[in-house]
Amino acid sequence: MDIQIHGDFSHANLNEMKEVYHSVGWTKHTNEIIKQIFEASNVIALVTLDGRIIGFGRAISDGVFNAAIYDVVVHRDFQKQGIARKIMTFLLYELSDVSCVHLISTTGNENFYRKLGLKKIKTGMARYLNQKLTDEYLD
Repeated sequence: MDIQIHGDFSHANLNEMKEVYHSVGWTKHTNEIIKQIFEASNVIALVTLDGRIIGFGRAISDGVFNAAIYDVVVHRDFQKQGIARKIMTFLLYELSDVSCVHLISTTGNENFYRKLGLKKIKTGMARYLNQKLTDEYLD
């Protein structure tokens, strides 16, 4: 198995990325949406196995003070193999000079991020347009 990780989105296979999203139940991600959100992200981690995308993560950052990590996703067939850890390690390395890195965990994955050195924040605020997400993530 040849697992690679890199940050070059320019030749990414959007169908493979959509398959990764859909494998974990994130079915609203179309090729157009994937292209839009990754092109708007300035730090990207793509994981390939024998040339096929099986996981990824992305971040938006000003490069100095703040960054936010989004969409750390691994195809369900390849989970529990350390791939998400590789993605986070790559992203955190790329953001190592940024003062504050934010991340909103999906429910149930908080301990994974704690093990990587992230901690809950006391003053975090958010709003969601989707009522289901509001109910799940906000007090």
